[in-house]
Amino acid sequence: MKISTLEKNGIKPEVIEVISLLIDRIPWPSRRQAMAEVTMILLDGKPRVAEDAFGWNRVTVGLGMDELRTGIICHNDLSQRRKPKTEEKYPKLLVDIQELMEPECHADPHLRTTLAYTDKTAASVCEALVAKGWSREIVPSVRTMSDILMRLGYRLRSVAKTKVQKKQNGLTKSLKTSAQ
Repeated sequence: MKISTLEKNGIKPEVIEVISLLIDRIPWPSRRQAMAEVTMILLDGKPRVAEDAFGWNRVTVGLGMDELRTGIICHNDLSQRRKPKTEEKYPKLLVDIQELMEPECHADPHLRTTLAYTDKTAASVCEALVAKGWSREIVPSVRTMSDILMRLGYRLRSVAKTKVQKKQNGLTKSLKTSAQ
């Protein structure tokens, strides 16, 4: 029967718990190097065993081991990993959207929120931008336009449908009859 690396090196569960707590308190990228050192000393340099024992990502541990071996520290710039928003790419588009929306929006009747309500749809805003001279490739999709309008503080709402009218004796009567 094969003996695990933890049993072979005599590592108890309490030691694993203490090491996990200590490593969690170290800021990045030093944490990655500390994970690599623990893996090399206690687990015979096996990132997969570190993944099973400590719950660490074996790729992260491997990167830390490479950093220790080469002396080159890898810095992650996570802020640059996202796709820029449409309004960040085209700031003039944002100005044109606000010019289209302002005449047709109104405040909440009870003044409970700062949102501006409008009956204009995201699709109609897209079409108005195309009519204003923006190319179809630059104008965002309807779903993205809806998100942009929500970020700008506009609350899109559907238009209330009209009431169905009944016909009686050739005359059209509204459902809302006055009680006499």
